[in-house]
Amino acid sequence: MFNNDLEVTLHKASADQLKPKPDQSNLGFGQFFTDHMFTMRWNRQEGWHDAAIEPYQAFALDPAAMVFHYGQAIFEGMKAYRGPDNQIFLFRPMDNFIRMNESAQRMCMPRFPLDRVLQALRALVYLDQDWVPRTPGATLYIRPTMIATEPALGLRAAENYLFFIICCPVGAYYSEGFAPTTIYVEGDYVRSVPGGVGNAKTSGNYAASLKAQSAAQAKGFTQVLWLDAVERRYIEEVGTSNIFFLIDGELITPPLEGSILPGITRDSVLQLARDWGYRVSERRLTIDEVIEAGEKGTLQESFGTGTAAVISPVGELFYQDERIRINNGTAGELSTRLFEELQAIQFGTREDPHKWRVRVG
Repeated sequence: MFNNDLEVTLHKASADQLKPKPDQSNLGFGQFFTDHMFTMRWNRQEGWHDAAIEPYQAFALDPAAMVFHYGQAIFEGMKAYRGPDNQIFLFRPMDNFIRMNESAQRMCMPRFPLDRVLQALRALVYLDQDWVPRTPGATLYIRPTMIATEPALGLRAAENYLFFIICCPVGAYYSEGFAPTTIYVEGDYVRSVPGGVGNAKTSGNYAASLKAQSAAQAKGFTQVLWLDAVERRYIEEVGTSNIFFLIDGELITPPLEGSILPGITRDSVLQLARDWGYRVSERRLTIDEVIEAGEKGTLQESFGTGTAAVISPVGELFYQDERIRINNGTAGELSTRLFEELQAIQFGTREDPHKWRVRVG
């Protein structure tokens, strides 16, 4: 049930509730949280209600809250950027919220009114704008989340939900340089299956990836590259990113067929690459084709795309005891150009032809 007349109340933090700002040279990721948060609740009788921007605080959940037992939990990730003249920008926030509503539908959770929640997000970021870092490359990370809160046991969709948004300042992802990652191609475990929830940003997807991710990191690799669950041949996505390959002048990324996340940065890269005249393909790609391209010397670049890193160049793949070196282990020309272009648009220092940037205040 939508409530397009949803009213948002404001409860500002008192002076004693305000937190000291962290050192902007040592922010890390997800360690410090702003003074305020946004919350609203849903039940079948009232729809969305009790929407409020309020001081950041813990909330209590019943031990029988259904999120703990049946996994109805979805989230998004986006950022706020401090641009010229201290203007604050969001990047494609409506697309994030549209995707979140699609995740909600897949997980049998209620959709929310997009315009009203975006308006609340802008108000939240404006209120906490002093938390948006001024350090070059640093941003305010934004985490919208929805969980099932009904206290009940029994496998069914819950009758009560909590939606909340929290924010945390994060440091520049490439504080020590635009360095390529090393990726382990996972052949035993799978991330998602056809007809599953791979295209939903639901918490269980990430929990299921931890075992393979931990094993890859123990071997010295940065990330896991997942293959399809049926034939274990077709490339799907990296642990926290969509994946691209530039092979013989063709920019290739796996298609959206239900088992991978439809990334906002992925879509932005596809649009920019087409604008620049690249031959772009959303098609199925086997790991064998990538290996063959590496052997022939036609594998020019590879990179991941996502909110956190924006563009993450890949310097090496490891598959079945074979190492595939990409662009001599360095960031490629296209990877670098995409990163610089997207960062410039996000921080408001370059023209925004596709109207992706949203001003907060």
